[in-house]
Amino acid sequence: MRQIDSAEILQMEQRFRTIFINSISGFKSLQMVGTINNGGNTNLALFSSIFHVGANPPYLGMVVRPDGNEHETIQNIMFNNVYTLNNVISNNYKNAHQTSARYLAGESEFSACDFTEEYIEGFAAPFVKESNIKIGLEFKEYLPFLLNKTKIVIGEIKHILIDDDLIGGDGFVDLNMANAVTSAGLDAYYTTNPLARLSYAKPGKQVEELNVNNKRNN
Repeated sequence: MRQIDSAEILQMEQRFRTIFINSISGFKSLQMVGTINNGGNTNLALFSSIFHVGANPPYLGMVVRPDGNEHETIQNIMFNNVYTLNNVISNNYKNAHQTSARYLAGESEFSACDFTEEYIEGFAAPFVKESNIKIGLEFKEYLPFLLNKTKIVIGEIKHILIDDDLIGGDGFVDLNMANAVTSAGLDAYYTTNPLARLSYAKPGKQVEELNVNNKRNN
């Protein structure tokens, strides 16, 4: 097995190093972030850095790269205090990838990339109609990092739009049934292929596979 130290990493060609470091940590959550500015112009951007923060209250975090001239997501979130996360499914991952292009400020990726805006009453940010798991969040905290000028945005879940069939009897969301797509690096996309859900781990007890039931008892 090859050993690569930090000095060798820093000597890598810049583009090679970016792709290498972005992909080595493994598969990532993939979401399209929907926002709107003060002029009513919508924005849709692809993010692969969404993470769980807490369940009570329900918080999700998102890493935002340093701002570019056309990078409107963070400005829109800070202005309106609301935004949406919309999953990428297998039949529109190429359109989702296209949202990462540097469109001009004010030009909506919804229309440019063939996605449809969807709204619910009392919530300003747009959802993606084509997604089947959609989360509306309210901005709660902003954490800038001086190390590399990235930012972490923490939001509280206020609305979830999801088909009942995707929610199991114990609350588990079946992303495989949703045809959700995951990613690695900056440009590789994968469908999911589940192995198993396992029982809660306890010392001295062998883990067991859970009998998954995707239907809720209402």
